[in-house]
Amino acid sequence: MERNVSIIGAGLAGTEAAWQCARRGIGVDLFEMRPQRSTPAHQTGDFAELVCSNSLKSDSENTAPWLLKEEMRRAGSLLMGVARECAVPAGHALAVDRTSFATKVTAAISADPRIRIRRQEVTEVDRSQITILAPGPLASDALAEEIARFSGSSHLHFYDSISPIVEADSIDLAKVYWAARYEKGSADYLNCPLAKEEYDRFYDALVAAQSVEERDWENLNYFEGCLPIEEIARRGRDTLRFGPMKPVGLKDPCTGRMPYAVVQLRRENLRADSYNLVGFQNHLQFAEQGKVLRLIPGLEHARFLRYGQIHRNTYINAPSLLTETLQMKQHPKIFFAGQICGVEGYVESIATGLMAGLHAAALASNARLVAPPRATAFGSLVYYITHANPLNFQPANITFDLLPALDQKIRDREQRHRRQCSLALEEFDRWIGSLDPPGLASMPPPGCLCLDGEA
Repeated sequence: MERNVSIIGAGLAGTEAAWQCARRGIGVDLFEMRPQRSTPAHQTGDFAELVCSNSLKSDSENTAPWLLKEEMRRAGSLLMGVARECAVPAGHALAVDRTSFATKVTAAISADPRIRIRRQEVTEVDRSQITILAPGPLASDALAEEIARFSGSSHLHFYDSISPIVEADSIDLAKVYWAARYEKGSADYLNCPLAKEEYDRFYDALVAAQSVEERDWENLNYFEGCLPIEEIARRGRDTLRFGPMKPVGLKDPCTGRMPYAVVQLRRENLRADSYNLVGFQNHLQFAEQGKVLRLIPGLEHARFLRYGQIHRNTYINAPSLLTETLQMKQHPKIFFAGQICGVEGYVESIATGLMAGLHAAALASNARLVAPPRATAFGSLVYYITHANPLNFQPANITFDLLPALDQKIRDREQRHRRQCSLALEEFDRWIGSLDPPGLASMPPPGCLCLDGEA
């Protein structure tokens, strides 16, 4: 029986995984190359350093991000506890003082006698050793090459392009129409038609909108086949009409004519409760996206489950490589956690770190590995990354879109989400209770610093 786990990367996922292993009596070798070798994004050698936003998403009860955080709290998450201590005013969101957050996480991990910190870059992975790979989206070139070597280079991605997703019941169906281009096949697309004056208003707002500030480390060299819509627009007023907003073959049944331009919405899931804005990847600030995209007829009151993004991201093709316990199918002693396993966001990264740590500890103890129930936020997140279509897999945030539909249809959105959360937490409590002895969730590892900094 192996009583030791190697964890590569001391970011959000890696530190949470280390904590979960240690509190279950498993020794950990935690590898972190910083500060000996930094990344273009990081500024310190602290663990769990937040390099972008300081927000851990909505803290409003019965939202999807709240549900994921509540499950982590019930599982005894170190980082969620630290986040609460370091919270700063941010309305309905949980935001943290990033310096205090990283300092407290570093102190807690460093004080644990079961965690040995190794400040060195890892360039080779021993597949005979229980290992959690959590290097984040900016994994070093050498480690990325090593992962590509034993996973297959075709399963490693270096570029992420995400189009916005809108909730179906926030679309004004009186202003849109179903159609297939040239009436070929079934009419599976919702089409938002724009007259010339509507297109001109949208175009002017788009090219004037504020983009996300490009960081030197992002090195955004866009692919021609996946340009942001604002970059296409800057090449000429009509370029969008010959690209993602091409109206050709999409006759409007209300007018009998082809519109001046069109935005197509593609169903995002089998339940048809969310739609993707086809070809609308962009690099605009989220607030700007909301203003610009709501100029599209039918989307004036749209609720966005996800805004568009384009950024550098290193992640594996999880549906091809991983099981629901975050183990590699061909190398079951290797786990992946954090953004590299195909999730987006701080909270999601911490959650996968918690799950990987829990499963790795079970493997090290010769215990049975049990994936979280599908109805939970944990289970829905890992179900998505391990069952999505591997041909067009893209990382995901936690949304209600990922959770299974209720057996009984509830039309009221708030009541529906409240019911989903209630069922998820019931399932989660049964699952975590079957794995851990009572009281473990609130029990710190021996010798660890308390979260308030007192020994």
